[in-house]
Amino acid sequence: MKNRTASKAARGTLLAAAALLVAGTAPAQATAQHSGTWLYLTVTKGDARSSDTRGTLLLCDPPQGHGHAAEACAELAAVYGDIAALPPKDGYCPMLYAPVTAHARGQWNGRPVEYTETFANGCVMAGRTGSVFALDG
Repeated sequence: MKNRTASKAARGTLLAAAALLVAGTAPAQATAQHSGTWLYLTVTKGDARSSDTRGTLLLCDPPQGHGHAAEACAELAAVYGDIAALPPKDGYCPMLYAPVTAHARGQWNGRPVEYTETFANGCVMAGRTGSVFALDG
């Protein structure tokens, strides 16, 4: 009986730690370590109750921390860090509903950035946000 209780407690602790990481402790650490231009980016697949979230810290001076950091930083620099102002890419996406939510929190040249948008699928997200939320390889 004790092993089950200990196992449940350990699982609860791990889930709580993961929730804190997703909820905002990583951006707080980034603020303390990197001033000026940084974004903590997450992409959540599924609906709002989903736990399939990937995240990374994007630094732009110099570009690092993101699989496509140089491209993402260049795209953001062209719109002064305003993710909503990124120009849409030409292309075709399937009419498949598989929602993804993109979220960014951080600073661009010292100015606070907060962005959240839910897209019909990953293709639509990529067409609207370019390399910024390209977190899967």
